[in-house]
Amino acid sequence: MRGRIEDNQRVTLSPVDPRDVQVDDIVLVRWRGGVLLHLVKRATAEQLLIGNNVGRINGWAPRRDVVGRVVHIHPLTT
Repeated sequence: MRGRIEDNQRVTLSPVDPRDVQVDDIVLVRWRGGVLLHLVKRATAEQLLIGNNVGRINGWAPRRDVVGRVVHIHPLTT
């Protein structure tokens, strides 16, 4: 999530009803055997197109695979 969230930057997650996820939300989603933060690029009733902040598209994920939504990005500490 370079550009929005840097490596080792803390975030606060909140539970979310997957039906409420919208384009430009940053979500924690189950993806290929793990969980990752992704930016929602497009959304349909059943799926989310996820990618990163620098143009990469990862693919479509079912809304049911959303674990939580980023509600706060904490400042980097030195």
